[in-house]
Amino acid sequence: MKTTWFPAKRYGWGWGPPTCWQGWVVLAVYVAGVAACALWLRDHIWAYLVGIGVLSILLIAICWLKGEQPRWRWGGDK
Repeated sequence: MKTTWFPAKRYGWGWGPPTCWQGWVVLAVYVAGVAACALWLRDHIWAYLVGIGVLSILLIAICWLKGEQPRWRWGGDK
């Protein structure tokens, strides 16, 4: 049985909030990583931007692997 960590959004393209504890852990680690970049790399703008970019790419990759298939939705789609 496959558990979906990140369900598709009801409107638009992408994923909504996590539906299981694994998804919440991934999201918490992402937020902690962004906060760590903000604290430790605040004087180095390019390092900060690279750090945020890497964290965001990792989050998107995990959502892609563990979430529902993303596609444009108009609300009534299942």
